[in-house]
Amino acid sequence: MQKRLVLDQKQIAIILKRFCHQLIENHDTFENTVLLGLQPRGPIVLDKIAKTLAELTGFKVPFGYLDATFHRDDFRRRDFPLKANETKIDFLIEGKEVVLIDDVLYKGRSVRAALDAMIAFGRPQKVELMVLVDRKYTRDYPIMPDYVGVKVNTLESQYVSVEWAEKGFDKDAIWIIEKP
Repeated sequence: MQKRLVLDQKQIAIILKRFCHQLIENHDTFENTVLLGLQPRGPIVLDKIAKTLAELTGFKVPFGYLDATFHRDDFRRRDFPLKANETKIDFLIEGKEVVLIDDVLYKGRSVRAALDAMIAFGRPQKVELMVLVDRKYTRDYPIMPDYVGVKVNTLESQYVSVEWAEKGFDKDAIWIIEKP
């Protein structure tokens, strides 16, 4: 199995800090902003962002976790049933600026489904998308991120593997791996 390192732990930390500074520039006091991590892997990125934002600004930005499993257009077309994750949002997003956070943007299907799932919590004023990795040239929907860690060119025969120390890996890393 071929494996190529895209980002190491130090590079990921730099990108996450850059994201925080960009959010501060664009959202100032965050009085009308909420952050949503797209399940299952977005909450890990979100937790790191929320912690760093609190350290940099001194206040807590409202955040939650959004599962869009049952809003996916391919939900019933899979060979195996998808397992839903927890949606944990204890606020309304009506009229808010929402920053949707995920680890990898691939086809855009998860983001499209998340847009549908968010409506249960109100109609946002604006939605921005933040991803660590943007897999260029693979989109099924015209979805583009507002905040990008790194853009990579990948083939259909490859996938992007995001490893987190919190999930039992030695350290944080992002790899491009050839599918077996």
